[in-house]
Amino acid sequence: MSSPSDKDVTNPSNPVKPTAGAVPRSSATAAAPSTPASTAAPVAPATAASPTTPAGTAAPSAPAATNPSLVDRYKIFFLVGLVILGAIAVGFGLGRIGRNTNKNQNRLVLYGNVDLRQINLSFNDSERIAEVLVQEGARVTRGQILARLDTSRLRPEAATAAAMVEAQQAVVEKMHQGSRPQEIAQAQANVASAKADQVNAHQQWMRLTALTTLTAGRAISEQDLQSAKAAMDSAQAHLALAQDGLDLSKIGPRREDIAQGEAQLRANESQLQVLLRQLADSELVSPCDALVRSRLLEPGEMATPQRPVFNLAIVDPKWVRAYVSESDLGRIHAGMSASVSTDSFPGRMLAGWVGFISSVAEFTPKAVQTAELRSNLVYEIRVFVHDPLDEMRLGMPATVLLELDSGAQS
Repeated sequence: MSSPSDKDVTNPSNPVKPTAGAVPRSSATAAAPSTPASTAAPVAPATAASPTTPAGTAAPSAPAATNPSLVDRYKIFFLVGLVILGAIAVGFGLGRIGRNTNKNQNRLVLYGNVDLRQINLSFNDSERIAEVLVQEGARVTRGQILARLDTSRLRPEAATAAAMVEAQQAVVEKMHQGSRPQEIAQAQANVASAKADQVNAHQQWMRLTALTTLTAGRAISEQDLQSAKAAMDSAQAHLALAQDGLDLSKIGPRREDIAQGEAQLRANESQLQVLLRQLADSELVSPCDALVRSRLLEPGEMATPQRPVFNLAIVDPKWVRAYVSESDLGRIHAGMSASVSTDSFPGRMLAGWVGFISSVAEFTPKAVQTAELRSNLVYEIRVFVHDPLDEMRLGMPATVLLELDSGAQS
């Protein structure tokens, strides 16, 4: 019965007996120290699995030192990483050199965003909205009515104020005209009547007095004499009163009365103007040519001066808000020409000019992408743009190209 060492190592599942020329692995290993040097030469090729090794002889495993280790692989990756980092550093340095070279050329490129003025349009008074006449995106012109308030209570108040103004105007006009001729004639008639009464009363008193003197007081009693005297005095007073009335009719109203009437007229007119202004303010009117960006309130809602009804965008003028570094600030000046392009319309350049350069430095805003570090101080500039087709929108990124002259470069 064969032992486990007699099995064929090339096919472990099929044990066979060794051949006459084959040497078992265990015996060959054990006999290695006692083998002479002359006989060891044929064994070495068999151990290396040479072509002369018989098919049934087992080949020894390769030494572990011939496989690449894990450290060697990491070394390769490390070297590749160093090469990549070196290439990035070289590219960054070349880019900085290229940017510094561009600063010496006769053009300056800036990046910014399109900006324009906006209006939050609201009613001047608090009232319920009756109509809203425009939608978002509509183009409106100066003086166009955009919305209306409910005026069902305001119109009767304005009508009452107008009637009071008319009444006071008539009073003032009457004062300026003075008394009518008929009124003066009536006053003169009153004077004539009073004078006649006074003459009659005086004659009656004179007769009674003479009669008393002739009869030594026996014909006329003292009471009758006093009554005649009182009637004469009363007639004299009525004559004076009628005469004063005639004078007042000829003179006309007092200047103080006329001034009071005119002041009351002005007060009534002012109240009427306030109500008419409120009626006019009940219609929300566009202050300029603009574009409706937002419609914020609807009919039936309560409008107040603090709640805008529309947000309007003034489409002209437009400008690009950009930022320039301190090193480039001396190369530009207000009024210099510029060209503006956007990513939405590649290849199309719009004419513009530098209209504003800030006098105060600031840190680069987070929304602005520049080639310099964000911690650098920059200056805001506004490049106004001619946009006849109204293609530029609020906040759109834009590129500004400034052509520099020799004086600006130096």
